[in-house]
Amino acid sequence: MSVEAAVIQFAPTTDKAANLDTIRGYVMQAAEQGADIAVLPEYATYAKFGLDETYVETAEPLDGLSVSALRQLTEEHDIVLVAGVHEPDGNGRIFNTLVAMRNGEIEATYRKIHLYDAFGMRESDWVTPGSIEEPQLIDINGLRFGLQTCYDLRFPEVARMLVDAGANVLVTPAAWVPGPLKETHWMTLLRARAIENTAYVLGADQSAPVGIGHSAIIDPMGIPLALIGDEVGIARAQLNPERLETTRTTNPALTLRRFSTQPNH
Repeated sequence: MSVEAAVIQFAPTTDKAANLDTIRGYVMQAAEQGADIAVLPEYATYAKFGLDETYVETAEPLDGLSVSALRQLTEEHDIVLVAGVHEPDGNGRIFNTLVAMRNGEIEATYRKIHLYDAFGMRESDWVTPGSIEEPQLIDINGLRFGLQTCYDLRFPEVARMLVDAGANVLVTPAAWVPGPLKETHWMTLLRARAIENTAYVLGADQSAPVGIGHSAIIDPMGIPLALIGDEVGIARAQLNPERLETTRTTNPALTLRRFSTQPNH
Protein backbone atom coordinates (compact mmCIF):
# COMPACT_ATOMS: atom_id res chain seq x y z
CA MET A 1 0.00 0.00 0.00
CA SER A 2 1.13 3.54 -0.69
CA VAL A 3 1.40 6.32 1.89
CA GLU A 4 0.12 9.86 1.40
CA ALA A 5 2.70 12.20 2.93
CA ALA A 6 2.50 15.91 3.67
CA VAL A 7 5.21 18.35 4.73
CA ILE A 8 3.96 21.51 6.41
CA GLN A 9 5.88 24.77 6.04
CA PHE A 10 5.13 27.77 8.22
CA ALA A 11 6.85 30.37 10.41
CA PRO A 12 6.52 29.53 14.12
CA THR A 13 6.79 32.51 16.47
CA THR A 14 7.33 32.98 20.20
CA ASP A 15 3.55 32.74 20.76
CA LYS A 16 3.09 29.06 21.55
CA ALA A 17 -0.73 29.23 21.62
CA ALA A 18 -0.82 30.89 18.21
CA ASN A 19 1.63 28.32 16.84
CA LEU A 20 -0.61 25.49 18.03
CA ASP A 21 -3.62 27.15 16.38
CA THR A 22 -1.68 27.39 13.12
CA ILE A 23 -0.61 23.77 13.39
CA ARG A 24 -4.20 22.66 14.03
CA GLY A 25 -5.33 24.34 10.83
CA TYR A 26 -2.61 22.79 8.71
CA VAL A 27 -2.98 19.31 10.19
CA MET A 28 -6.74 19.41 9.62
CA GLN A 29 -6.13 20.51 6.02
CA ALA A 30 -3.55 17.77 5.44
CA ALA A 31 -5.89 15.13 6.86
CA GLU A 32 -8.78 16.37 4.70
CA GLN A 33 -6.49 16.04 1.68
CA GLY A 34 -5.88 12.40 2.56
CA ALA A 35 -2.49 12.53 4.26
CA ASP A 36 -1.46 9.50 6.32
CA ILE A 37 1.49 11.40 7.81
CA ALA A 38 2.17 15.12 8.25
CA VAL A 39 5.61 16.49 9.10
CA LEU A 40 6.08 19.82 10.89
CA PRO A 41 9.36 21.77 11.01
CA GLU A 42 12.04 21.78 13.69
CA TYR A 43 11.14 24.00 16.69
CA ALA A 44 7.53 23.98 15.49
CA THR A 45 5.98 25.11 18.77
CA TYR A 46 8.35 28.00 19.57
CA ALA A 47 10.88 29.79 17.40
CA LYS A 48 12.81 32.99 16.97
CA PHE A 49 15.96 33.83 15.05
CA GLY A 50 18.86 32.88 17.29
CA LEU A 51 18.76 30.59 20.30
CA ASP A 52 18.75 32.21 23.73
CA GLU A 53 17.55 31.67 27.30
CA THR A 54 13.91 31.92 26.24
CA TYR A 55 14.18 28.45 24.70
CA VAL A 56 15.11 27.10 28.12
CA GLU A 57 12.34 29.11 29.80
CA THR A 58 9.67 27.85 27.38
CA ALA A 59 10.81 24.22 27.19
CA GLU A 60 8.20 21.62 28.11
CA PRO A 61 8.47 17.93 28.93
CA LEU A 62 6.96 15.54 26.41
CA ASP A 63 3.91 15.14 28.64
CA GLY A 64 3.43 18.93 28.70
CA LEU A 65 0.71 21.04 27.10
CA SER A 66 2.24 21.44 23.63
CA VAL A 67 2.95 17.79 22.87
CA SER A 68 -0.35 16.81 24.50
CA ALA A 69 -2.12 19.15 22.06
CA LEU A 70 -0.24 17.60 19.14
CA ARG A 71 -1.07 14.10 20.32
CA GLN A 72 -4.75 15.05 20.44
CA LEU A 73 -4.57 16.15 16.81
CA THR A 74 -3.46 12.67 15.76
CA GLU A 75 -6.56 11.21 17.40
CA GLU A 76 -8.92 13.81 16.00
CA HIS A 77 -7.67 13.47 12.43
CA ASP A 78 -6.43 9.85 12.30
CA ILE A 79 -2.99 10.93 11.13
CA VAL A 80 0.63 10.32 12.06
CA LEU A 81 2.30 13.57 13.07
CA VAL A 82 6.01 14.35 13.38
CA ALA A 83 6.99 17.63 15.04
CA GLY A 84 10.12 19.33 16.31
CA VAL A 85 9.86 20.56 19.91
CA HIS A 86 12.24 21.59 22.67
CA GLU A 87 12.24 19.82 26.01
CA PRO A 88 14.21 20.39 29.23
CA ASP A 89 17.33 18.26 29.58
CA GLY A 90 17.15 18.40 33.38
CA ASN A 91 20.35 20.43 33.66
CA GLY A 92 19.27 23.92 32.67
CA ARG A 93 19.49 23.35 28.94
CA ILE A 94 17.25 21.77 26.31
CA PHE A 95 17.05 18.85 23.95
CA ASN A 96 16.10 19.56 20.33
CA THR A 97 13.60 16.74 19.99
CA LEU A 98 11.48 15.16 17.28
CA VAL A 99 8.29 13.47 18.39
CA ALA A 100 6.34 11.04 16.19
CA MET A 101 2.76 10.52 17.33
CA ARG A 102 -0.18 8.33 16.33
CA ASN A 103 -3.57 7.59 17.90
CA GLY A 104 -2.87 10.05 20.70
CA GLU A 105 0.38 8.38 21.73
CA ILE A 106 4.08 9.05 21.24
CA GLU A 107 5.50 6.24 19.11
CA ALA A 108 9.05 7.49 18.58
CA THR A 109 11.37 10.23 19.74
CA TYR A 110 14.69 11.47 18.42
CA ARG A 111 16.99 14.02 20.05
CA LYS A 112 19.21 15.89 17.62
CA ILE A 113 22.73 14.45 17.51
CA HIS A 114 24.61 17.05 15.46
CA LEU A 115 24.22 20.55 16.85
CA TYR A 116 24.41 23.55 14.57
CA ASP A 117 27.77 25.05 15.50
CA ALA A 118 28.42 26.37 12.02
CA PHE A 119 27.89 29.38 9.78
CA GLY A 120 28.30 31.70 12.77
CA MET A 121 25.74 29.93 14.97
CA ARG A 122 26.27 27.93 18.19
CA GLU A 123 23.33 25.67 19.01
CA SER A 124 25.48 23.89 21.58
CA ASP A 125 25.41 26.98 23.83
CA TRP A 126 21.84 26.04 24.74
CA VAL A 127 21.20 22.49 23.52
CA THR A 128 22.42 19.13 24.79
CA PRO A 129 23.04 16.61 22.00
CA GLY A 130 21.06 13.40 22.05
CA SER A 131 22.67 10.04 22.69
CA ILE A 132 23.47 7.78 19.75
CA GLU A 133 20.89 5.02 20.11
CA GLU A 134 19.16 2.40 18.01
CA PRO A 135 16.73 4.37 15.81
CA GLN A 136 13.04 4.28 16.62
CA LEU A 137 11.14 3.74 13.35
CA ILE A 138 7.48 4.33 12.53
CA ASP A 139 5.70 1.85 10.24
CA ILE A 140 2.90 3.14 8.00
CA ASN A 141 1.39 0.73 5.48
CA GLY A 142 4.64 -1.23 5.37
CA LEU A 143 6.91 1.77 4.84
CA ARG A 144 9.33 2.52 7.67
CA PHE A 145 10.04 6.11 8.63
CA GLY A 146 13.25 7.22 10.38
CA LEU A 147 13.87 10.59 12.05
CA GLN A 148 16.69 13.10 11.72
CA THR A 149 16.89 16.87 12.30
CA CYS A 150 18.16 19.78 10.21
CA TYR A 151 21.99 19.89 10.57
CA ASP A 152 22.02 16.06 10.72
CA LEU A 153 21.31 16.26 6.98
CA ARG A 154 24.91 17.31 6.38
CA PHE A 155 26.16 14.03 7.89
CA PRO A 156 25.36 11.10 5.58
CA GLU A 157 26.09 8.62 8.37
CA VAL A 158 22.87 9.62 10.16
CA ALA A 159 20.71 8.71 7.18
CA ARG A 160 22.69 5.52 6.61
CA MET A 161 22.23 4.55 10.27
CA LEU A 162 18.46 4.92 9.80
CA VAL A 163 18.48 2.91 6.57
CA ASP A 164 20.58 0.19 8.17
CA ALA A 165 17.91 -0.03 10.87
CA GLY A 166 15.27 -0.59 8.18
CA ALA A 167 14.06 2.90 7.27
CA ASN A 168 13.07 3.53 3.68
CA VAL A 169 11.69 7.03 4.31
CA LEU A 170 13.88 9.71 5.92
CA VAL A 171 11.92 12.36 7.81
CA THR A 172 13.85 15.63 8.17
CA PRO A 173 12.25 18.57 10.02
CA ALA A 174 14.42 21.68 9.87
CA ALA A 175 14.87 25.34 10.66
CA TRP A 176 17.45 25.80 7.91
CA VAL A 177 18.91 29.22 8.66
CA PRO A 178 19.20 31.69 5.75
CA GLY A 179 22.58 32.56 4.29
CA PRO A 180 24.70 32.39 1.13
CA LEU A 181 24.01 29.21 -0.87
CA LYS A 182 21.83 27.78 1.90
CA GLU A 183 18.91 27.00 -0.45
CA THR A 184 21.34 25.20 -2.77
CA HIS A 185 22.84 23.21 0.09
CA TRP A 186 19.39 22.23 1.44
CA MET A 187 18.03 20.94 -1.85
CA THR A 188 21.30 19.28 -2.86
CA LEU A 189 21.57 17.43 0.44
CA LEU A 190 17.92 16.32 0.44
CA ARG A 191 18.38 14.84 -3.02
CA ALA A 192 21.76 13.31 -2.17
CA ARG A 193 20.40 11.53 0.90
CA ALA A 194 17.56 10.15 -1.24
CA ILE A 195 19.84 8.99 -4.06
CA GLU A 196 22.59 7.40 -1.99
CA ASN A 197 20.12 5.57 0.26
CA THR A 198 17.52 4.84 -2.45
CA ALA A 199 14.94 6.19 0.01
CA TYR A 200 12.19 8.77 0.10
CA VAL A 201 13.06 12.00 1.94
CA LEU A 202 10.53 14.33 3.57
CA GLY A 203 12.07 17.74 4.27
CA ALA A 204 9.87 20.10 6.31
CA ASP A 205 11.49 23.49 6.85
CA GLN A 206 10.41 26.68 8.56
CA SER A 207 9.68 29.63 6.32
CA ALA A 208 11.24 33.05 6.96
CA PRO A 209 12.50 34.60 9.15
CA VAL A 210 14.05 31.56 10.87
CA GLY A 211 14.16 29.18 7.91
CA ILE A 212 14.58 29.39 4.16
CA GLY A 213 11.50 27.39 3.27
CA HIS A 214 11.85 25.12 0.22
CA SER A 215 10.24 22.14 1.93
CA ALA A 216 10.21 19.12 -0.35
CA ILE A 217 9.35 15.47 -0.84
CA ILE A 218 12.05 13.61 -2.78
CA ASP A 219 11.71 10.17 -4.31
CA PRO A 220 14.35 7.38 -4.13
CA MET A 221 15.88 8.43 -7.47
CA GLY A 222 16.35 11.99 -6.21
CA ILE A 223 13.38 13.44 -8.08
CA PRO A 224 11.42 16.19 -6.27
CA LEU A 225 7.79 15.06 -6.14
CA ALA A 226 6.46 18.12 -4.32
CA LEU A 227 8.00 21.49 -3.45
CA ILE A 228 7.15 24.68 -1.61
CA GLY A 229 9.06 27.89 -2.29
CA ASP A 230 9.41 30.54 0.39
CA GLU A 231 5.69 30.79 1.13
CA VAL A 232 3.74 28.87 3.76
CA GLY A 233 1.62 25.83 2.98
CA ILE A 234 1.58 22.09 2.44
CA ALA A 235 3.42 19.91 -0.07
CA ARG A 236 1.94 16.45 -0.64
CA ALA A 237 3.02 13.34 -2.50
CA GLN A 238 2.34 9.61 -2.64
CA LEU A 239 5.08 7.27 -1.43
CA ASN A 240 4.97 3.94 -3.25
CA PRO A 241 6.65 0.70 -2.15
CA GLU A 242 6.89 -0.31 -5.81
CA ARG A 243 9.01 2.74 -6.56
CA LEU A 244 11.36 1.77 -3.75
CA GLU A 245 11.61 -1.80 -5.02
CA THR A 246 12.29 -0.87 -8.63
CA THR A 247 14.81 1.80 -7.62
CA ARG A 248 16.73 -0.59 -5.39
CA THR A 249 16.71 -3.21 -8.15
CA THR A 250 18.02 -0.74 -10.71
CA ASN A 251 20.52 0.79 -8.28
CA PRO A 252 21.44 -1.82 -5.64
CA ALA A 253 23.93 0.53 -3.96
CA LEU A 254 22.95 -0.55 -0.46
CA THR A 255 23.82 -4.19 -1.14
CA LEU A 256 26.95 -3.38 -3.15
CA ARG A 257 28.56 -1.07 -0.59
CA ARG A 258 31.70 -2.26 1.20
CA PHE A 259 31.73 0.07 4.20
CA SER A 260 29.60 0.32 7.33
CA THR A 261 29.02 3.22 9.72
CA GLN A 262 30.30 3.31 13.28
CA PRO A 263 29.45 5.93 15.94
CA ASN A 264 32.17 8.38 16.92
CA HIS A 265 31.44 9.03 20.59
